[in-house]
Amino acid sequence: MFDKEIYKARREALKKSMSGGIAVFPGNSEAPENYLSNQYRFRQDSSFLYFFGIDEPDFAAVIDFDSGEEIIFGNDVSIDDIIWMGPQPSVTSKAEKVGISDSRPFKELFKVVGEAVAKGRMVHFLPPYRYYNMLLLSELLGIPCTKNGNDTRKMLAERSSKELTKAVIALRLIKEPCEIEEIDKACDIGYEMHYAAMKAARLGMKEQELVGLMEGITVSKGWGPSFAIILSQNGETLHNHMHHQYLTEGRLFVIDAGAESNTHYASDFTRTLPASGKFTQKQKEIYTIVSDANNLAVEMARPGITYREVHLATARLMLEGLSSVGIVKGDLDEMVEKGVMGLFQPHGLGHNMGLDVHDMEDLGEDLVGYDEDQVRSKQLGLGSLRMARRLKPGHVITDEPGIYFIPALIENWKAAGTNAEFINFDILKKEYYDFGGIRIEDDLLITADGCRVLGSRRLPHTVAEVEKEMAR
Repeated sequence: MFDKEIYKARREALKKSMSGGIAVFPGNSEAPENYLSNQYRFRQDSSFLYFFGIDEPDFAAVIDFDSGEEIIFGNDVSIDDIIWMGPQPSVTSKAEKVGISDSRPFKELFKVVGEAVAKGRMVHFLPPYRYYNMLLLSELLGIPCTKNGNDTRKMLAERSSKELTKAVIALRLIKEPCEIEEIDKACDIGYEMHYAAMKAARLGMKEQELVGLMEGITVSKGWGPSFAIILSQNGETLHNHMHHQYLTEGRLFVIDAGAESNTHYASDFTRTLPASGKFTQKQKEIYTIVSDANNLAVEMARPGITYREVHLATARLMLEGLSSVGIVKGDLDEMVEKGVMGLFQPHGLGHNMGLDVHDMEDLGEDLVGYDEDQVRSKQLGLGSLRMARRLKPGHVITDEPGIYFIPALIENWKAAGTNAEFINFDILKKEYYDFGGIRIEDDLLITADGCRVLGSRRLPHTVAEVEKEMAR
């Protein structure tokens, strides 16, 4: 938790952005894993954390944009709670720690919101993603639930406040110094977990052993992984959570993993390693293309440029590299325009990062990642770019170019004749169907005149650096 003045300043900034009405912020509740008393590990809603700081279940808050009133709702513990949890601070004391003097029992939330609804006042809320909070908002606002939970989610998302959503995004996109400090901590933990895996990897080792090693580090140093760890020798599958294989001579394995600090700020790194500790010549060629693209993004990322421009520049560089090894052919600018790189990188260059590893995407990918004058592309690859905005100091983004050889996708393009004039399908089938994939990812802070790679150290990045560290 930060100093209460941080939370007070954030709420005041939000009030200045809103035209009126009240906003309801439900915190998260605990969820049973397989029976009521066995809960998943609790994780607070990030927007609730950002404005109210209380990292505990069953809280809610209201801000009145007309009167300026702020209220925290929650229940003090009962004797039954004390038996299992021990004595707990009062709700009043928790509210005071974040600069709010008005705290009430949770049931009072229904009264406060009900009065606002009865008076015809605007009740703002953010799009919910947890079903518990969907049910709560349905009851608070008299919005009927449907039998289909997805329909309820969609209906509540449509009824949510675009004004509030945009105001929250505008505040959370630009990271404060206290937030950057926490992200640096998360990046240092991320460095440690990746470096440990790099040093421990041995032929014959099961992938799961490395996952366990990395996860243990994140739990011992912070809150835990910032997302489910991706570690696989089938790196052509972008989000591969299967860890059943043994490290095998001649194969690459992709590790995409990050840490969450104890204050819930995230890191997100990817490295691609040779199972034996040595790259083959073909692996060196493709790895170097991706590494150069990653470095190009670091060189280009600065205030004023759009991340869409950076994405396209790295795509052009990678196509140039693929051309040099005979995989593609033709005019580079034409290939970029026609989306040829989507065959080899069907994802975007990066996304926003902060209190969530994909920061605020629960509020809407396009609202978070695109300026109002930008339109998301429909091309494979570019269409998956989650962050396209014009960069500003304080943005925290990932830089994660990749090249993947996905046999099913290649065969699909070949059968359809998609961009066939640019692609050497024969060499792909002959030499690359068993290659896998390569992704290299760092986390960037946009500064006043450029960017910096977050964390106190950068993970080994070049072919020589990786081979040197794995040889030790």
